[in-house]
Amino acid sequence: MDTIASLFSFITWPVSWVIVQFHAVYGAIFGPNTGWAWGLSIVSLVVLIRICLIPLFVKQIKATRAMQTLQPEMKKIQERYKNDKQRQSEEMMKLYKEAGTNPLSSCLPILAQSPFFFALYHVLNGIASGTKIGYINAEQLASARQAHIFGAPLAAKFLDGADTVQKLGASLTDVRVVTAIMIVLMSASQFYTQRQLMTKNVDTTVKTPFMQQQKMLMYVFPIMFAFFGIRFPVGVLVYWLTTNVWTMGQQMYVIRNNPTPGSKAQAAYLERLTKHVTHHGKVSRRSEKAIIKAIVAKGRERNEFERKFINALNKAGLAAQADGTVAKSVAAETEVQTEDGATTTAGTAPRRQQPKRQSKAQRQSGGAKQTGDSPSLEKSDSPEETDQPDQPQDSKPAAAQQAPKPGTGARSRAQSGQRKGGSQRPKSSSKK
Repeated sequence: MDTIASLFSFITWPVSWVIVQFHAVYGAIFGPNTGWAWGLSIVSLVVLIRICLIPLFVKQIKATRAMQTLQPEMKKIQERYKNDKQRQSEEMMKLYKEAGTNPLSSCLPILAQSPFFFALYHVLNGIASGTKIGYINAEQLASARQAHIFGAPLAAKFLDGADTVQKLGASLTDVRVVTAIMIVLMSASQFYTQRQLMTKNVDTTVKTPFMQQQKMLMYVFPIMFAFFGIRFPVGVLVYWLTTNVWTMGQQMYVIRNNPTPGSKAQAAYLERLTKHVTHHGKVSRRSEKAIIKAIVAKGRERNEFERKFINALNKAGLAAQADGTVAKSVAAETEVQTEDGATTTAGTAPRRQQPKRQSKAQRQSGGAKQTGDSPSLEKSDSPEETDQPDQPQDSKPAAAQQAPKPGTGARSRAQSGQRKGGSQRPKSSSKK
């Protein structure tokens, strides 16, 4: 570790200068020789570095998303050229070039942070050995050697012997307890960070070997941190624990507000967004507009959660627009009161009512009524127009006169050749 740290000795000057500047501020508050002054100086160094690395973190997220979308194509290439490793590598590089991504892009924050980590390790080793390194002078070196965090010196390690710890003005028990707790917290934060990435922010519809590798790293990384942690000084443990907590919080924010499509985090996000949009009727945040815009642009390629989101908006009378906003749907129903007091719906086409099915007798009576309305098709029942002999009108009761004669109904006319509602068939001469 000392050999690797010496390779980054050129960064010890800016790192030590930043620590000294923060120590001047915190030393005026807590005292120059306290562990709070030096510990908070290291924490502030981490925060400053991670703020500077935010653009790389954004690039890492984009690279990770691009790699996730390429997993099905990568799997096809692996199966197609499983016996030709060289051709497989060439096709993989071609795929990365076409997609504009690189597997190393997801490691950019870690790679960019590594020089500062080793430079801090080099500075703390100098404090432990009493050697001036970088911008730290003799007075500041003596102050750092006196600083303790919960009874453990900044330069003490878990594997240090009792003599080494005693020279730093501490007990071996305090050093081992403090370093053990910090190593456990450091490994646990790393495990939780990787776990929430795998369980919440991974597309569950794609099953690839990449996911198995991530699960393996979820258990390997904490073991690696525990292995190296027993060799780190307390100040480096403070640095690494702080950066792990920062990474965990940063990732939680990204998962909550910009989840991976098809993941459980996206389902939870779209559920919250649906409640917000249906309640307020509009989208206020720029990030929400960007996500809605991406969902609308997908069209039929939307996943299950995105389709549920669009359907929920439609049920609420809203429609997602191409620019990421929402507007009232044209088909939204609005109640309008007519002049007669009835309530109708506007904005929707009226429903076409199906005619009620009539019985046979109703159809026959309707046909008879239509036939009776036409004077040209009506068969007269008066005595003047019939061939029957004249009969006195008063020879029959009034009820008998009003009753229709048998054979004069719609059925008898239909049997005689008369068509319902149409032209009449000419009668044959034999029936006359």
